[in-house]
Amino acid sequence: MVTVVKIGGSLHSKGLTANLFEDIKNLSQIEPLIVVHGGGNTVTNIAEKLGKKQEFIVSPSGVKSRYTDKETASIFMMVMCGKINKEIVVSLQSLGVNAVGLGGIDGKILSAIRKKKLLIIDERNRKRAIEGGFTGKIQNVNTKLLNDLIKSDYLPVISPVAISDESEVLNVNGDRAASNIAAHIKADRVIFLTDVDGISLNDKLVSTLNLSQSKEILPELGFGMEQKLISCIESLENGVNQGIIASGLVDNPISSAIDHSNCTVITNE
Repeated sequence: MVTVVKIGGSLHSKGLTANLFEDIKNLSQIEPLIVVHGGGNTVTNIAEKLGKKQEFIVSPSGVKSRYTDKETASIFMMVMCGKINKEIVVSLQSLGVNAVGLGGIDGKILSAIRKKKLLIIDERNRKRAIEGGFTGKIQNVNTKLLNDLIKSDYLPVISPVAISDESEVLNVNGDRAASNIAAHIKADRVIFLTDVDGISLNDKLVSTLNLSQSKEILPELGFGMEQKLISCIESLENGVNQGIIASGLVDNPISSAIDHSNCTVITNE
């Protein structure tokens, strides 16, 4: 039984709490964990300090994403695999957790195909195809490496940076990275920690959803939450038992999510 935990970039930008790392430590003594992290806001801040203005695009389905040219891909790798990943590893190591920080490029943990074209909605609200840049669609996960680490009592901490067949560094969505890792490794559950309690409709927290209900409400959600629910749906359709969207700001956030306390739980039922 493996649990994949995605630490959202919104949490990182607010400052990851000691409580979160303590919870990871305690749970890792009971069951294997894999941590995937985001950090898009930090990437944006550092890129712009370096003088590289960041561009964001919107797909016809309403999903917002970073447009990644070659220079941005390099900054993305530097911040994700360097700064953010290693800060998380150091925090866990300080608690005695033998964490190993890896980018998705390491050992081809995340193999992806570079998107040649992207369909976007432009400023005139028209559909338009643009050059794909260095954004990837995940095709494979090196589960052997992840399982070897887990069996050797390491806790993998993975950055959402993938490698193409042409050895290009590709930006992949962190939520999609978590859902793909969960599906390929046959995880019991995937938990998306963010800065809200879960999915809210009409100012009310939705505690449970099945797959058909999840697909029905997708158009009602904002950019970030839509991506998390899509990732939950993909995980469940590929064999994961549960997808959970929960707050990472509460006490013992992962344990709380596993107990289905004040969060949104998506199941196949």
